[in-house]
Amino acid sequence: MRAYFLAGNPVKLIITGTAVAILLQAAFVLSGFPTTLTLERAFPTNHLVELNQLRVRDSFRHPRILQQQSSVASVVNFQVQGTYDPYRVGLYYTKLHLGSPPKQYYVQIDTGSDVLWVSCSSCNGCPKSSGLQIPIQFYDPSASSTASLISCSDQRCLLGTQSSDSSCSGSNNQCSYTFQYGDGSGTSGYYVSDLINLETVVGNSVTSNASASIVFGCSTSQTGDLTKSDRAVDGIFGFGQQGLSVIAQLSSQGISPNAFSHCLVGNGAGGGILVLGQIIEPNMVYTPLIASQPHYNINLLSISVNGQTLSIDPSMFATSSSRGGTIIDSGTTLAYLTEEAYDPFVDAITQSVSQSVQPLVSKGSQCYIVASSSPEIFPTVSLNFAGSASMLLRPQDYLLQQNSVAGASVWCIGFQKTRGQGITILGDLVLKDKIIVYDLGGQRIGWANYDCSMSVNVSTMSSGGRSEYVNAGQIGSSNSLQDECKKMIFMVVVLQLFVFFVFS
Repeated sequence: MRAYFLAGNPVKLIITGTAVAILLQAAFVLSGFPTTLTLERAFPTNHLVELNQLRVRDSFRHPRILQQQSSVASVVNFQVQGTYDPYRVGLYYTKLHLGSPPKQYYVQIDTGSDVLWVSCSSCNGCPKSSGLQIPIQFYDPSASSTASLISCSDQRCLLGTQSSDSSCSGSNNQCSYTFQYGDGSGTSGYYVSDLINLETVVGNSVTSNASASIVFGCSTSQTGDLTKSDRAVDGIFGFGQQGLSVIAQLSSQGISPNAFSHCLVGNGAGGGILVLGQIIEPNMVYTPLIASQPHYNINLLSISVNGQTLSIDPSMFATSSSRGGTIIDSGTTLAYLTEEAYDPFVDAITQSVSQSVQPLVSKGSQCYIVASSSPEIFPTVSLNFAGSASMLLRPQDYLLQQNSVAGASVWCIGFQKTRGQGITILGDLVLKDKIIVYDLGGQRIGWANYDCSMSVNVSTMSSGGRSEYVNAGQIGSSNSLQDECKKMIFMVVVLQLFVFFVFS
């Protein structure tokens, strides 16, 4: 390839010769490669420019560049491991890097609580090994050069006391907490501030590293299931809305958008996608969040089985002073229906398949003996929410396969009955194989059925109102076939150009 520079101003770079034919091969992949590049001069050619003038010009440009960069919150990507299957793992978890030097911690993804906490070196009752085949790491504030304790006079402690089970001891001026979870387990400890190291996506799957100072819990005591080693992790990553949640802290610092999304793989080895940002999908539907609630409450209006709406009073799903409403909770493995809705739901499923299966009750759950290993004979269920947003459930989104009986498969309804609480909880059994978007800025939750092993597009809104799109699904997983083909074609073009230069 030969390049000719024409005298005068502006300067043009014209590409000629047989290399044009080669570059035309790349134009199809690279959305058109320009054959003429016009280079405009910043200063006239009839006088020399002093170095200080160039510095002054650059000094005006650099703040604009920095302002543009800082105004756009980055998408933050987390690797997801685990599966909803209660007979294998029964939870989804991710890796965090905390402290200086950073150390790695595995924490459960939990949208039903607010605070991130990890087990501390002084923890009483904390498991020291895990049946999940992951290393257990204990956080030690004294081993991190960037760690500091949160005092009672710290404004961040006030956030904790207002929005969570936090307290302040006057004896040691240390901000502490005690959390109790729905399964009866609990943890207590104190708050620390330290760096969290993040993998941010700046566009086209290009990643960079960032860090931010956050407040999280240092657990010194654990009870209940948290003490068991079969599914032990290093802590819990609360994705709630309150002020001490990591999503709220990073958003307030302008590091990430005020939204997060997950897409949990429901089969095989599990895993999935977890990002701070909004996953974009054409089939997404949204329903409003109910304001001023400690959890992600949404307004369930009715349930349909095979297109037929069940006779359930909508007030049974309402969020009120006496009823817990309907909650999205990734920290719950199964799903739970308020008792007024449970029996009509189970009866409708049974009536739909009664001619093809043998119903039975096993350990308090409604089950069915099915000749086929596939649950496709079961009906489709629709959960209908405010805003005309329906969540379609396949049979595997409300059924669990049990051990076989005489060569036949046993499928049981995975929804459990809640008594006297007026609460419906949609856990991982329902949430898997779906994109779930928590748009906190817009106070809404969206979803779409999706193959979570595939890549996704993620959007974040800048302070200037622009949408920034990146492809985050490629992170930590194999690239799509289309992207691989593009890379291969591009490498072939580069190789052809290299050979042409050498032998021409």
